[in-house]
Amino acid sequence: MQLVVARIGRAHGIKGEVTVEVRTDEPELRLGPGAVLATDPASAGPLTIETGRVHSGRLLLRFEGVSDRNAAEALRNTLLIAEVDPDERPEEPDEYYDHQLMDLDVVLADGTGIGRITEISHLPSQDLFVVERPDGSEVLIPFVEEIVTEIDLAEQRAVIAPPPGLIDDRAEIASSREPEAPDGPEPDRAEGAGAPGDER
Repeated sequence: MQLVVARIGRAHGIKGEVTVEVRTDEPELRLGPGAVLATDPASAGPLTIETGRVHSGRLLLRFEGVSDRNAAEALRNTLLIAEVDPDERPEEPDEYYDHQLMDLDVVLADGTGIGRITEISHLPSQDLFVVERPDGSEVLIPFVEEIVTEIDLAEQRAVIAPPPGLIDDRAEIASSREPEAPDGPEPDRAEGAGAPGDER
């Protein structure tokens, strides 16, 4: 399974380094020296990481064969994609990869259906589930322990305890999940209950 782990930003200096927007909570694993990554667009890669360092809070990478500023700048906005075993789980038990959460049914504790997760939105402060309602509308559910009380991958559902006003009380839906083939690479993972924040 292919997962997006970073996006290349602007060139840094004159020796081929680039800034990267990290989209994984495991940069030391996914973005370490020697890692070979596919790219989007595919014509830009694959890229092999030669060196990595943190400068002013930003991760800087240099790739093999990219030795000057012009070559580095040509990679700007390229997505870096890692190949990940679909059965692999994050080290922390309350963390999940985005692909594990996509299409889960969202239900209340009493089993009342709310909708299904169609997207994971990563914000600086927390992650949000984008949940599609039966009428086609969407509701945003903060992925925090106080609201998302259980993720049950075996039953393919997320149990929530929403505060007043987060959702209305008229929603009635039976499970409408249908398997779909993935359209392309997904972001790496979302942090789960009690650990808000995305892969960044």
